[in-house]
Amino acid sequence: MYAILDIETTGGKYNEEGITEIAIYKYDGHEIVDQFISLINPEREIQPFVVNLTGINGNMLRNAPKFYEVAKRIVEITEECILVAHNAQFDYRILCTEFRRLGFDYERKSLCTVELSKDLIPNQPSYSLGKLVRSLGIPVTDRHRASGDALATVKLFKMLLDKDTNKSIIQNSVRLNPKHQLEPRHIDIIAELPAITGVYYIHKEDGEIIYIGKSKNIKKRINQHFTGTNAKSKKIQAKVTAVTYEATGSELVALLKESEEIKRVKPIYNRALRRSIFTHALYSFEDENNYINLKIDVADGRKKSITTFSNRQSGKNFITKAVEDYSLCQKLTGLYKTKTSCFNYEIKTCEGACIQKESPDLYNNRVNTLIAKNSYDNKNMVIIDKGRDIDERSAILIENGVFKGIGFFNLNYQINNLNILESIITPMQNNRDTQHIIQSYLRKNKRLKIVELTNS
Repeated sequence: MYAILDIETTGGKYNEEGITEIAIYKYDGHEIVDQFISLINPEREIQPFVVNLTGINGNMLRNAPKFYEVAKRIVEITEECILVAHNAQFDYRILCTEFRRLGFDYERKSLCTVELSKDLIPNQPSYSLGKLVRSLGIPVTDRHRASGDALATVKLFKMLLDKDTNKSIIQNSVRLNPKHQLEPRHIDIIAELPAITGVYYIHKEDGEIIYIGKSKNIKKRINQHFTGTNAKSKKIQAKVTAVTYEATGSELVALLKESEEIKRVKPIYNRALRRSIFTHALYSFEDENNYINLKIDVADGRKKSITTFSNRQSGKNFITKAVEDYSLCQKLTGLYKTKTSCFNYEIKTCEGACIQKESPDLYNNRVNTLIAKNSYDNKNMVIIDKGRDIDERSAILIENGVFKGIGFFNLNYQINNLNILESIITPMQNNRDTQHIIQSYLRKNKRLKIVELTNS
């Protein structure tokens, strides 16, 4: 019997968090046989970023039961069950902490669907719950609410049970007391780290940096390093004596700084050094009928690309959406191989460039609009993103299509002049990786503020 759960918390210092919402579904391997869902008054402040993420605020919890009022129900519904959660170490630790405050020693076996997914569904681009279930076609509602996330975990776990045909991985993954995985020195390191966006550096005893990473929540990410069971995590756990960090506020700034720092320092456990962060690119060429064709192909540094992708599927998804958004021809974008008209022409969503019915000028105008939107060639612009404080913003400078560096500025500062902006920018290297990082981030974050710059 399994107790599949998700917990939302107040955020805050390590082991000082409180539960704001809990959902538990008792699952017998075939169907849900019992459930418990409740908001909980944590009797402490909820961090603002958590309110923004979950939508749960203090007013909602004022009349909610306190943990001691629901503790008995939690004990009963999880009795003789294996706890299942996405990042089980976190949920189990939070539960144990709450019970410890009541003087009760809560102890259950646990399974982590992150670890199981990595074993049973390898090579996924991300194992975060939201991205993983979307990529697997699992429907999810009320994301970042306990009931929605727990139900998504139920559906994911059912898929994992189906995939584990001999049941060996699940049996071997059950652990008693995952809280004991964290050594006292690891707990001390985590306690000093903030739950902020930035770049972190893992050091061994002599100060040498052995790993560099970025995260939207440094505390949580380091906790994952210290509780991980793969070979790299175990090596890091054995050698780490300190973790330092640099706040960035912006995930884009963190990605760029991480990339540059890894190339500069070359830490021993950063395997990404040995491979490019993108494999495919979008190219264009003009055919014999003067139509601009688009093609997703293996990235080739000798050819000029429009934009790049982490894998072929990402590129295919992009071009499929581009066909729809810009009314492009499937044949001229490499999606439909034919010597005559494409499928979309037959259903009247293609204007007929595939059979020269639409003029090259009209068709190419739309293609060029797409190219201009997804390439910053020859552009002078600054990308404005979050800063490290509430009244600060970050600036990523592109000058003549070349990434120049990053800086931070106060909200009262007007960013519209290239000469003034250059004075606050810290120069950074421009290379194919930084181009990929920026273009990929812009594709995924369409609401980012972009300011076109003048030279005077």
